[in-house]
Amino acid sequence: MGELFPLLLFILTCGFLLLGYPVALTLAGSALIVATIGMLTGDFDSAYLMALPNRLFGIMENSSLIAVPLFVMMGVMLEKSKIAEALLESMAQLFSRFQNGLGLSVVIVGALLAASTGIVGATVVTMGLMSLPTLLKRGYSASQATGMICATGTLGQIIPPSIALVLLGDTLSSAYQHAQLNQGIFSPKTISVGDLFVGSMIPGIVLVLLYCTYLIMFSNPLPVRRENPKIFSSTSLWSSLKHLIPPIFLILIVLGSILAGAATPTEAAGVGACGAMLLAILKGKMNRDTFNSVIESTTKITSMVFLILVGATVFSLVFRGFGGEELVHAFLTDLPGGVASAVLLVMVVIFLLGFILDFIEITFVVVPIVAPVLLTMGIDPIWLGVMIALNLQTSFLTPPFGFALFYLRGVAPNSIDTKDIYRGVVPFIGLQIFLMLLLVVFPQLAVWLPGFIYG
Repeated sequence: MGELFPLLLFILTCGFLLLGYPVALTLAGSALIVATIGMLTGDFDSAYLMALPNRLFGIMENSSLIAVPLFVMMGVMLEKSKIAEALLESMAQLFSRFQNGLGLSVVIVGALLAASTGIVGATVVTMGLMSLPTLLKRGYSASQATGMICATGTLGQIIPPSIALVLLGDTLSSAYQHAQLNQGIFSPKTISVGDLFVGSMIPGIVLVLLYCTYLIMFSNPLPVRRENPKIFSSTSLWSSLKHLIPPIFLILIVLGSILAGAATPTEAAGVGACGAMLLAILKGKMNRDTFNSVIESTTKITSMVFLILVGATVFSLVFRGFGGEELVHAFLTDLPGGVASAVLLVMVVIFLLGFILDFIEITFVVVPIVAPVLLTMGIDPIWLGVMIALNLQTSFLTPPFGFALFYLRGVAPNSIDTKDIYRGVVPFIGLQIFLMLLLVVFPQLAVWLPGFIYG
């Protein structure tokens, strides 16, 4: 009878989510309901819930999570102060001499914006509002324009520094130590958020290059007659560079300090937040209303993340109290095909869950359950983290339930059919799957750079 409680917990949680209840409250509420039933039947030890205050205090003490509001503030500041919009316009001007110049600028700026925000919805909506009308005017078809915006919007899952990698790195760090303790290793090795940042650098760059290569080879915007054509002069070059250099320099400083070991991700996030605010002030983009809007958005996003983390903590305690972790371990280790089958099954499950859950819920709920099992089987934690991030990125892009598609649908004009958005993302989904296959064949793409930098 006790073995049915973990299944009941998942069914109840999914049911409440489908009814539209908030994720954080659903996770905690479902867990407490099932725990109460378990205590009444004698299948659940209430001592597990006694550990909840210590778990919550551990969240409050976790210095790695301080990076979350700081990175969010950095991205929101660049967005609200219109610095990101000026970056897109300047990049488009620099690439204007090329046939696919606007498309390339959208991908590059989308990658930079994704790196600074790390939130898929924010990046897709921002890029949709800023670039979709211009892409359509420049002769791109509806499917080409919407496809590249959705694809670049999801880059925030894999390109550091991003909120997704901060949360995933912290979760994998705990799972890695837990896996080693289960193996009897009482001086466990550790991984950090910085390790995952470094490990995702090469895959992220490769993915951007794949996007750009695809646009150059297969994207052919219809020629349109330009009014008042201008010769690309040194004056316009300087005008573009002064909008380009400061935000790019800020992102490079944040990443460079982490890669050089001069700062932790949390410290680099502080530099990024302060630097974004300074840029907004120096460019005259900061006023009282803008500042209030940035603080309000940062507070809302941060509160959502931590409330979900609290709910996920209750969920995981109850799940483990019912022996769910042992059931998952036994199931995955008994699969025919060994490690390969276990990894494939976990990736398929995470991909499907990506249709109904955001990366935050998956990171806090699913990863702590499956990651210790896979890591015990010998999977490299950095490789696993990069694969999960890419997998979620692909899930958020896949019709008909991908989050990125719904975000863009909400800001796209009615003249664009939903089927155009679906058709436009297909090539980019193929590129992401190709990259995941490359990582399977050549795991060094993810694990070489951290080993080279940190030894």
